[in-house]
Amino acid sequence: MPNDPSSKNFMKGAMILTISALLTKILSALYRVPFQNIVGDVGFYIYQQIYPIYGIVLALSTYGFPVIVSRMIAEKEGDHESVEVTTIIRSSFSFLLIISFIWFLLLFFGAPYLASMMGDEQLAPLIKVISVSFLILPFTSILRGIYQGKEDMLPTAVSQVTEQFIRVATILVFSTWLVYGGYSLYTVSLGALFGSLTGGMAGIFVLISFVWVRKDQLGTSFQSQKYSQMIKIWKTLFFQGTAICISGMLLVLLQFIDSLNVYMLLTQQGMEEELAKKLKGVYDRGQPFVQLGTVVATSLSLTLVPMITSAYKKKKLDLVKEKTQLALKVSLFVGFAASIGIMNIIVPMNTMLFKNAEGSGVIAVFCLAIMFSSMIITISGIFHGIGDIYYPAIVILSGVILKFILNLLLVPLLTTMGASVATILALTVITILLIKKLRHHFGFRLVDWDLYRKMVIAGAAMTIFLQLWCSLYFVTIEQGFHERTMAAIFSLTGVSAGAMVYIYITLKRNVFTYKELSILPFGEKLMSISKRMK
Repeated sequence: MPNDPSSKNFMKGAMILTISALLTKILSALYRVPFQNIVGDVGFYIYQQIYPIYGIVLALSTYGFPVIVSRMIAEKEGDHESVEVTTIIRSSFSFLLIISFIWFLLLFFGAPYLASMMGDEQLAPLIKVISVSFLILPFTSILRGIYQGKEDMLPTAVSQVTEQFIRVATILVFSTWLVYGGYSLYTVSLGALFGSLTGGMAGIFVLISFVWVRKDQLGTSFQSQKYSQMIKIWKTLFFQGTAICISGMLLVLLQFIDSLNVYMLLTQQGMEEELAKKLKGVYDRGQPFVQLGTVVATSLSLTLVPMITSAYKKKKLDLVKEKTQLALKVSLFVGFAASIGIMNIIVPMNTMLFKNAEGSGVIAVFCLAIMFSSMIITISGIFHGIGDIYYPAIVILSGVILKFILNLLLVPLLTTMGASVATILALTVITILLIKKLRHHFGFRLVDWDLYRKMVIAGAAMTIFLQLWCSLYFVTIEQGFHERTMAAIFSLTGVSAGAMVYIYITLKRNVFTYKELSILPFGEKLMSISKRMK
């Protein structure tokens, strides 16, 4: 029912979480630019070697365990302070406490071994610092899960944004202070990684503040627990929580594979250590591009997933088909535009953001990940919405293993270009497997072949325009204009103009119907523009 209060609360909560997720992802991508400018490519390499571990903690405490805890609580109708809910809370917290402590011990005492695997033993102290963030995980996960189970998304949203803001502020303040203090780049990165702890503590503080101000009772009273109930809850958290986390950690897991073996493989080929660190740091410049591009594409497509879930549960197959095809169309079309657009203008963008154009070719290939990861995240969201959380996790985990193997084969031959190619090949395999399974599940074609033709035409038009624009940029550099200033001007205007060209072709060729446009954000504006073109 459209006027159902619970439905309204769900949609309002989903919107709050979506906005907070967008803000945190944008913050997580953007801070790397000033950070790299402060510490340079070698300092960026050091930080990026350890960052994926924090990314895993973040995924567990944001997308994994809170989701499962909230589902178990939401399934218990009636009084949220019932014995059953209390059992869920206490059992979940004990499970998370044990698991987190085990991970902390493994990382803290295994830091020298992991650093040695990465080929850089100086990373061991940094791994020990980041391991402490696992001890924060149980508190943030359980509090967020409790509130989400009550359909109260505000505490989770505020805590997520606060955590990222404090973390980013700590990173930039500490790195600036330590660099100008003359400390080594490893010490600088150690200070930056301290942001994971300040951010995590800030997130806990926000959540506890909500509890204190509202005087919420969160099932903390003592209740005897049956062993069988506790084991059932633990199994749910372990299997379902892990599956959801893997789907949410796609890009982080790929980064972790690069941390494990790219630098190590470069040095094994006889490359001088400092050069290998610099090359890996330059390669890591691609991460912010992919993060931001993926956020843009998935923020549009994922708004349709709740509609697909609702229609699937009501067995409205025509509506499922319509919304699924639209979600995939949006993620593919926007993801393709972001990938091709950045690839075409990567030289001025790289110079604008990171001071020079080093590694532009490697980053350009890496940016194809935007299109594939956008598709994967959207399809995984659809699978989760229809209740299949394991298949995406299995496929993504298989793709991560494939990435590891491809790195071993390609990095010795192509250096960091090999790592970029390995990422794209792994993502391609994951995308194909997910599409085949989803098509088999629903029994209809997911994307019309005509979309590919229109997509190529729009991409070609944008490519021609941006290549001409970049040619003009190179002319200004040859004339002696300040390189980074010109890079900023041509990047910002190029992104805007290239997007306008792509959108113009999209609307002119009726890629989206008026009905489809009406569902999307800014749809009415796009409909108005489209009508004026007729």
